[in-house]
Amino acid sequence: MNEQHVDYTEDREDLNELMAVRREKLRDLIDLGIDPFGEKFERTHTAQEILDRFDELEGQDTVIAGRIMSLRTHGKATFADLMDSTGRIQLYLRVNTLGEELYELLQKVDIGDILGIKGTIFRTRRGEISVEVLDMKFLSKSLRPLPSKWHGLKDVDLRYRQRYVDLIVNPGVREVFETRSKIIQSLRKFLTERGFIEVETPMLHVIAGGAAARPFTTHHNALDMDLYLRIAPELYLKRLLVGGFDKVFELGKMFRNEGISTKHNPEFTMCELYMAYGDANDMMNLTEEVYAYIAQEVLGTTKITFQGQEIDLTPPWPRVPMLDAIKEHSGVDLTGLSAEEARKAAKEKGLAIEPNATYGQVLDEFFDVFVEPKLIQPVFITDHPVEVSPLAKRKKGNPNLTDRFEPFIVTWEVANGFTELNDPIDQEYRFRQQMAQREAGDDEAHMMDEDYIRALEYGMPPAGGLGLGIDRMVMLFTDSPSIRDVLLFPHMRPRS
Repeated sequence: MNEQHVDYTEDREDLNELMAVRREKLRDLIDLGIDPFGEKFERTHTAQEILDRFDELEGQDTVIAGRIMSLRTHGKATFADLMDSTGRIQLYLRVNTLGEELYELLQKVDIGDILGIKGTIFRTRRGEISVEVLDMKFLSKSLRPLPSKWHGLKDVDLRYRQRYVDLIVNPGVREVFETRSKIIQSLRKFLTERGFIEVETPMLHVIAGGAAARPFTTHHNALDMDLYLRIAPELYLKRLLVGGFDKVFELGKMFRNEGISTKHNPEFTMCELYMAYGDANDMMNLTEEVYAYIAQEVLGTTKITFQGQEIDLTPPWPRVPMLDAIKEHSGVDLTGLSAEEARKAAKEKGLAIEPNATYGQVLDEFFDVFVEPKLIQPVFITDHPVEVSPLAKRKKGNPNLTDRFEPFIVTWEVANGFTELNDPIDQEYRFRQQMAQREAGDDEAHMMDEDYIRALEYGMPPAGGLGLGIDRMVMLFTDSPSIRDVLLFPHMRPRS
């Protein structure tokens, strides 16, 4: 067998001067018989552990590892800052301790290199907790310089594209994603403590259902058929209610082929849950409870600040019918109007309405323009029109509305829930109405799902359902104005 060798002497034409110098140091290390990319390294402490437990650890030996973030040489002594996943700690290296040969190796160390360190814990004369280095080992040679210590990585577009660098040089970014992890853990804890079972349903769907959205398409080679990336898990989760599960939830990625903005990303995280024998009121109670619970557990308070404004998540939240909210903020009462009368009222208010817009679509437009921008504190908007709620049960006493709600915080819709429609005859009728809208050009209208109708015909218990947007929850709890700030690797248009 022929052995393969990497040619470390070859220079790339696109290397700038700083990168070329680092490559030269890399070759020097190899010539000295030193592996620049190290191997497994056992640590005894983290940086934060040493800082927190200094009183008991002072004078003891330690083994730590991390990235070198600064180097300051004073004659035959050098100070460095080492950063690991918990924080930073100062290193003190001097020739009398390391010896001439090892100390000379500092000439080959660059900011960004990952080193393994053995040393003794002490406090400098200036009072800074430090580690005096007794031995060091290269674990990964950094071949690209980090952004300037003073200027950091400020280009927002570049931060999203190179999140790995963003996490190194902007410590606050790591905190956002640590908080995101805590939020998800807290959500799972909240639901499992209340008897919900976490399940997994397909991401590839034959029919794009469960929401009004344009799907992504893909092709299954073995089956030679087109499939859709799921826009929601709803119809599969409700099939489980038919099968006898009482409380289920799924936490995962959804895909909607729509625009990108500070509040929208085509790939997003959502938690959907369903409770047999419940209704929309149960789901509203659960929504305000879960927000308050997670805020208290993760942030220690139910009063948070978002972009300078205090938001009180303490239950109960107001519950306002959509028609009442529209009347309050637009001055127009749309109650009981026909679709034609509603379209006329919309035109009089200057709204852009399609000539064949339904009554429910007109209400939606009124709400988006006049109401949504005013909803800062938590509030439930209830009683949505049936035309835009094809999976929700009709409201008793008014079959044109549904027992559906959307909670809003800082003008964002943060969830969607309703009393589930379990009447297979009405559900099929709604699907056919949606299909008519698709044929009229609405590519976000729901498709017909014959198998779901079949499932309902076996009998699904009355139920409440809820979809929680996780990304917006994280934005709210981390005071992040853009959804890209809470996604580790947001989708970006490739640079040419």
